[in-house]
Amino acid sequence: MQALHPDLRKKLEKIVIEAREVAEEAAAKALGQLGVGAAKKPDYLTDDEAALRRRLRARGRALGDARHGDGSQELRQLKREVAYEQWHRLLFARFLLENDLLVHPEYGVPLGLDDCEEIAKEETRQTGERTDGFEVAARFAAAMLPQIFRTDDAVLDLRFASEDRTHLKRLLASLAPAVFVADDALGWVYQFWQAKRKDEVNASGVKIGAEELPAVTQLFTEEYMVSFLLENTLGAWWAARHPGEDLPVEMPYLRFLEDGTPAAGGFEGWPDRAAVLKVMDPCMGSGHFLVAALHLLVPMRMAEEEIGAQEAVDRVLAENLHGLELDLRCTQIAAFALALAAWTYPGAKGYRTLPPMNLACSGLAPTAKLDEWIRLADVAAGDNEREKERLRNGMRRLWTLFKDAPTLGSLIDPGQAENDILTAGYTEIQPLLAVALEREQEDAEAQSQEVIAYGLAKAAELLASRFHLVATNVPYLGRGAQSEHLKEFADSHYPAAKADLATMFVERCLELCCRAGSVALVTPQNWLFLTSYVQLRRHLLSQQTFCFVARLDEHAFQSGQAAGAFVALSILTRSAPTEKHRLTGVDASAPLRAYPKTSWESNLRVT
Repeated sequence: MQALHPDLRKKLEKIVIEAREVAEEAAAKALGQLGVGAAKKPDYLTDDEAALRRRLRARGRALGDARHGDGSQELRQLKREVAYEQWHRLLFARFLLENDLLVHPEYGVPLGLDDCEEIAKEETRQTGERTDGFEVAARFAAAMLPQIFRTDDAVLDLRFASEDRTHLKRLLASLAPAVFVADDALGWVYQFWQAKRKDEVNASGVKIGAEELPAVTQLFTEEYMVSFLLENTLGAWWAARHPGEDLPVEMPYLRFLEDGTPAAGGFEGWPDRAAVLKVMDPCMGSGHFLVAALHLLVPMRMAEEEIGAQEAVDRVLAENLHGLELDLRCTQIAAFALALAAWTYPGAKGYRTLPPMNLACSGLAPTAKLDEWIRLADVAAGDNEREKERLRNGMRRLWTLFKDAPTLGSLIDPGQAENDILTAGYTEIQPLLAVALEREQEDAEAQSQEVIAYGLAKAAELLASRFHLVATNVPYLGRGAQSEHLKEFADSHYPAAKADLATMFVERCLELCCRAGSVALVTPQNWLFLTSYVQLRRHLLSQQTFCFVARLDEHAFQSGQAAGAFVALSILTRSAPTEKHRLTGVDASAPLRAYPKTSWESNLRVT
């Protein structure tokens, strides 16, 4: 792994924090110029500008901005969304350029920044509107990434003032090329984007609910933690099924016992072929676990199926990897990180259309009233009355299920209700909504709700599925800082784990496992010994199998935002332990920095 040098990371942090301030100020000015928050449309707007204003207002309401009785509208959420999308379109374009991946969306030919500058000059000559190479690259990047930037997204049609565009491009240009080829750069990008907001929330002392959760719980997972957990699950599974064979890829963190068997066990309840393994990260952040899993699963599938790298990459994306994330913006970064990993994988380098990824935002909520939401079924179903009623029931269930999604995210459990023959299931709703989206072009309000509905159907499908491996860094949030709604949910659904959002997710991740499936988790370590978790430990020790526990203690993270985090890595399997079960543990609490903690051989213990 090519990690970002600490000096470059500091520079990236400074630039991203400044870029958010510039972009949000620019968004506020551009939205004000169009009168998006005003009660009435400004008289000076052209027809095209008025249409964009309507689309932006609809998008704002879909994001949660309130419309007041006088017709005016809040802009808080929309301003943040515009700032994020405009800056990250530029940022992702630079990633593509530095990795020789940018292509012309119409002709499919590779482009460099000089090529984009030439195109920009020609466009300026033809239209009279000044543009430059970075803006052309950003537009082409958006066309290459339809799962990330919708081509009909109003926030990307909004144009910042010239001086603001210049400021953002100057910030982007100041970053060294090495930033854009580091494997962990995208992970740091989003943590830095949220840094100021996180400090503001923590300083305010407010209880953490829907609006504050994405910023407060965002923490980039160290590479060694991800590698250790995946190599001692996926890697251990492979080693147990191919004894005596060379590993298909280097796994420096995979631990073995004296008898040569994997220290974490062989995961006997998993399938025998990599092709059918299902891996989920329900709190995927910037996609770090999924990208690392791709780098393990691709060589495994190449070896098992005797296929080339490109075919293996596409199969792993389509069949093995699944992810959910509370924050829609972070979901975009994860999708881009996976795409970048696929396009830069050795033996499969170069841009190509990728299969649809199994990623979704679990924090979206329907913003329309229930009766308006249900009417979306009529657009999707057409004239078939019986199908229309089934789809209405499905949309009603979707609305009820996700109305609290911004607070609960991947804690939502669709349960077994999808089997009702009188109600359309989530897998049925998705394609119908996709058709409706293609058909709906005029009604901005309806289209915004259809976009949300389509995303919710995908999230519900993933939340209702079960997986062989659930691997993640859970969100940390003690009960004292939680909103009342989150506390009430914990009391009713996770009473033994309610003291921390992290331990609630330990239980939720186990629920997402199939029988004999396993979890591999980065968590606070206090649930392993505090008396407030006695009931939880008793339940887990009797009903689940602990395979591996590594105590990292403090200083496991490099980031100052993780100060005070005492961490453990845990691997558990969803099945009761046998009488002869052996638990492997390591104690890496002594080193006072993150990377000395990776030398754990002398601390290996089996009990």
